[in-house]
Amino acid sequence: MAHVSLPHDAKAGPTKPEVRAVLASKLALSPTDHFVEVGSCTGAVTIDAARRAGQVTALERKPERLEVTQKNLAANDTEAEVTLREAEAPEGLPDDADALFLGGSRNYEAVLDHAVETAVDRVVMNVSRLEVAGAATEAFRERDLLEEVLQFQVSHGYELAGATSFDSENPVYMLVGSASDEVAADSGSGVGAPGDGSEGDR
Repeated sequence: MAHVSLPHDAKAGPTKPEVRAVLASKLALSPTDHFVEVGSCTGAVTIDAARRAGQVTALERKPERLEVTQKNLAANDTEAEVTLREAEAPEGLPDDADALFLGGSRNYEAVLDHAVETAVDRVVMNVSRLEVAGAATEAFRERDLLEEVLQFQVSHGYELAGATSFDSENPVYMLVGSASDEVAADSGSGVGAPGDGSEGDR
């Protein structure tokens, strides 16, 4: 994965590179895709997406964070057409998104409603708090969006007394789904109990 330079600080941690790598695999962006991000913050995900998708729209409700997104975007090489909007979702969301990423939980139910109404092909949401992850999973299920739930944690090695020990990051919960009937019909993975033969919600 190409390096993302973030010389400007948004006073909030960027989505970690390892998490962005998993996110990129789930979004599977192509040069014909319109990618939409809710909560751009440092712009780390925006930059990654702008190297894969043909068009990117990034929303950020805080003007100072949107300015950081803009500065960090300018510090990187990207090819996509990028539109930055100071807006609190679902306001400002376009109606032609192919892929949608929610980097936070603010107003997420209204954003998911918009995704359903506009038949967004790929919807991914990252959550760091267990209680929010549970509620968001139910919100995905209620809207017949849910295809997959992941929980993963990354640990980084460091030298300790001449050997290697590890510092672990906070766990990340990732919800993956689709509001596209075509994708739903093709999906065979679903979310069911292991070994129960269920195809889950889709």
